[in-house]
Amino acid sequence: NLAGLYYNQGRYDEAEPLYKESLELMKRLLGENHPAVATSLNNLAGLYYNQGRYDEAEPLYKESLELRKHLLGENHPAVASSLNNLASLYYSQGRYDQAEPLYLQALEIAERTLGINHPNTITIRNNLQILRDNWSGWE
Repeated sequence: NLAGLYYNQGRYDEAEPLYKESLELMKRLLGENHPAVATSLNNLAGLYYNQGRYDEAEPLYKESLELRKHLLGENHPAVASSLNNLASLYYSQGRYDQAEPLYLQALEIAERTLGINHPNTITIRNNLQILRDNWSGWE
């Protein structure tokens, strides 16, 4: 999609209105409680996260996570992805004590549902290790 292309090119100002339009369109066409709405929320949150707009990203990540839990179940790979995203946000803010349990939960879900060698599982495991490496210096 065009929003994703702009996002990948770092053209955030052009991507933002397209992500917002996509979110509103998904809500209107599919209703508030649909996995595509959760994905759209996650995408807009990711854009804000990459711009350092953490206060705007956090509620969207949380809403996406809760929606995915409700629609897909607590142990779905998409829930692991949402947990990882929220944990990464907290990590970027230095909120290590809030990030670690989310990474741990994401890793447990990913290992069980995707396997220990799946790329998403490896990413979450690496994120957890980076957090622990950096957090040890703060304790």
